[in-house]
Amino acid sequence: MSERLRKSGCIFALMAVLLVAATTGCRDRIPRLQPLPAHAVILAFGDSLTAGNGAPRVASYPAVLQQMTGWQTINAGVPGEISAEGLKRLPGLLQRYRPDLVILCHGGNDLLRRIAHQTTAAHLTAMIEMIHASGAQVVMLSVPQPGLLPKPAGFYKDIADRYQIPLENEVMTGILRDNALKSDLIHPNAAGYKRMAEAVAAVLGHSGA
Repeated sequence: MSERLRKSGCIFALMAVLLVAATTGCRDRIPRLQPLPAHAVILAFGDSLTAGNGAPRVASYPAVLQQMTGWQTINAGVPGEISAEGLKRLPGLLQRYRPDLVILCHGGNDLLRRIAHQTTAAHLTAMIEMIHASGAQVVMLSVPQPGLLPKPAGFYKDIADRYQIPLENEVMTGILRDNALKSDLIHPNAAGYKRMAEAVAAVLGHSGA
């Protein structure tokens, strides 16, 4: 083997090792979930972003996620709902459906109404504790703060770190910065909801679910 080929082989091997390490490191940073059974029930809980405003119901992210994964995914989104109302609604849904996993995407209307972040965070925290008490696992999606350049509200990551739950912290921000993925200023279109579903599926995969 020539010296040039030997060096090329070493470079490719090093690149492969670095790629594996980078991928593993990325996954290690996502808290782990217990694998979901084939008959798992997922409860997608939230407001209009979960309900699918701006697109047909069949294009909502829970509907697309069900098509992608095969898991029954219940759309429990209520447009206009604030976190205080969601906290009151959640117990009945947990009792009715007994989900294996809850995807929590809430707080957007709190941000629009300028409700104190501490209040929203307290409600989300109570929801997570309620979900865990029911025996279900949780994945959370952050919602961007309103503004010319949307960015994730910081309390989502704080809560996710505290409870060691997987958080998808970027997808909604990316959608709301891209007019091709929006139906209006605050809602995705069908392509945007597909992007949400893909992001949630990726989190579920990386977390081991």
